[in-house]
Amino acid sequence: MAQYKTDCLFCKFCKHELGAAIAYEDDKVLAFLDINPAGTLSGHTLIIPKKHFETIDQVEEGYLQALSLAVKMLVPAIKKVSGAEGMNIIQNNGKVAGQLIPHVHIHLIPRTHGDGIRIDENRRMAKPLEQTEIAQAIKEELKN
Repeated sequence: MAQYKTDCLFCKFCKHELGAAIAYEDDKVLAFLDINPAGTLSGHTLIIPKKHFETIDQVEEGYLQALSLAVKMLVPAIKKVSGAEGMNIIQNNGKVAGQLIPHVHIHLIPRTHGDGIRIDENRRMAKPLEQTEIAQAIKEELKN
């Protein structure tokens, strides 16, 4: 049985207490259209687990698998319906990363050439030594 948080907007969608334009639903996930879509194409969709998890690292394996399968299934359908040439698949993890609703969700944003959406700003060139050191530090952390 799913566990909901009473004050969570997305949990209210899962319980059908609030209306949403649902594109897909099964026992573990719900996919609905974003009310503030990015870009010029229709079809910006959010996929959420039907159990409350605030960040991706908290999501139980079964729900994580269901989210991944929903992404795989929905991307080609949204591309066909919207006429998109590509798709951004984005998961903002934490408020500082742009997560506005503290319930895990994946954005599927249909894209077309020249749509004006920018997500490639503030990038930097990493030094090779930095890359190696950070990769090693991550490997060590995974052992703990």
